[in-house]
Amino acid sequence: MAKLAAFDMDGTLLMPDHRLGNETIATLKRLRERDITLTFATGRHVLEMRPLIDQLALDAFLITGNGTRVHSLHGDVMHRSDLSPDVADEVLHARWETHASMHVFNDNGWFTGKAIPEMLQAHMYSGFHYQLRDLRQIPAHEVTKICFCGDHDDLARLSIQLQEALGDRAHLCFSAVDCLEVLPVGCNKGAALTVLSAHLGLTMQECMAFGDAMNDREMLSLVGRGLVMGNAMGQLKAALPHLPVIGHCQNQAVSHYLTHWLDKPNLPYSPE
Repeated sequence: MAKLAAFDMDGTLLMPDHRLGNETIATLKRLRERDITLTFATGRHVLEMRPLIDQLALDAFLITGNGTRVHSLHGDVMHRSDLSPDVADEVLHARWETHASMHVFNDNGWFTGKAIPEMLQAHMYSGFHYQLRDLRQIPAHEVTKICFCGDHDDLARLSIQLQEALGDRAHLCFSAVDCLEVLPVGCNKGAALTVLSAHLGLTMQECMAFGDAMNDREMLSLVGRGLVMGNAMGQLKAALPHLPVIGHCQNQAVSHYLTHWLDKPNLPYSPE
């Protein structure tokens, strides 16, 4: 049986309205009762995630910012990774041919250049909010990651521009169909989970993980049991065709799968 379970949030553990369902919460508590370590691995900020964990009264490790930070049960930073200043400076100041909005993250929060109220929908239950700022004035050594949000085709063209400009100095990743991230080299959820599991004295084979987007690819491929959501990006399913696909996040499929795994481990699983 797995000793650690890692969960992506948006499109995986959260329903489409960005809430945790009651069945999901109950199942997470059952895992803790079985002494299975919980880890939430998300692109969201720790300033948003920590209050959620405290509200649910769940002991859980946090991998935030798509692997840029790993936090202990008590909120201490166990591992950190930031964009190199030269990359941050170039991304912030170059003129990119895109209509996408740019967003900067560091330990102090989420920053963007103009108000985009519709982006706050995904954070309506937590109240987490961007801070308006001239992004070009943010010191390059204070940038953890940079995100571009917009139309997928536009972002796909932008990713080519970024790849040509940055080469192997950064890691580019689609954390959602409408979100392209510029991350530190070697930074991803899988690398962060490897650090955490080693700290806990576990192997990656003793871990299980759930995800739906390309920022989950490394994590899902490295654990002993990787599960892909039915609503996952087509690119992720194509990249990991050998992994089982479970149901949709709107049906709390993670809870459905884990309940079967806990109660009927010897029987084949069939998505709801």
